[in-house]
Amino acid sequence: MYDSIKIGLVSISDRASTGVYEDKGIPALQAWLASAVRNPVSYETRLIADEQPLIESTLVELCDVARCDLVLTTGGTGPARRDVTPEATLAVAHKTMPGFGEQMRQISLNFVPTAILSRQVAVIRGNTLIINLPGQPKSIQETLEGLRAAVGSGKPAVHGIFAAVPYCVDLIGGGYIETHDAVCKAFRPKNAIRTPRDA
Repeated sequence: MYDSIKIGLVSISDRASTGVYEDKGIPALQAWLASAVRNPVSYETRLIADEQPLIESTLVELCDVARCDLVLTTGGTGPARRDVTPEATLAVAHKTMPGFGEQMRQISLNFVPTAILSRQVAVIRGNTLIINLPGQPKSIQETLEGLRAAVGSGKPAVHGIFAAVPYCVDLIGGGYIETHDAVCKAFRPKNAIRTPRDA
């Protein structure tokens, strides 16, 4: 039996939040998580504009009131004037986790040179891990899942960031997240792996 976990999903877009076009970020995140996570998941979803005070208050609410184990944001991480998601995320942080942003850019650089323009960050607030993700569904999947090595290529796979998420959530006192190895094998030291419980 798997622990129930709560995940906050925040799509940050001026145009999607006002109905100019359909939001694709939250559906993409939910679809990937459904394929990767074994736990029963309850979602807290928010579709909001690129306004720093609004982003900050939304993140605080998801961490402190809704008590999410994990919060994933999508959108607002580029260099444009209205892109303020990283600033809002850092403003509510208790600790920063720079390795996530470094790896996200490394993955994306396999596809586009403009990946260096991305400013995604990850932070901890209380018992919640917050991660900024790209805005495009394909990029969301690549970032979370990583890149598999071509058979016979001799090249190593590029690890997706989600492989490190469950153990990080363990360490900060969140729920025990378990994954489907075929999609994304979570890494934990042997002494941190729980014996599966009977249903």
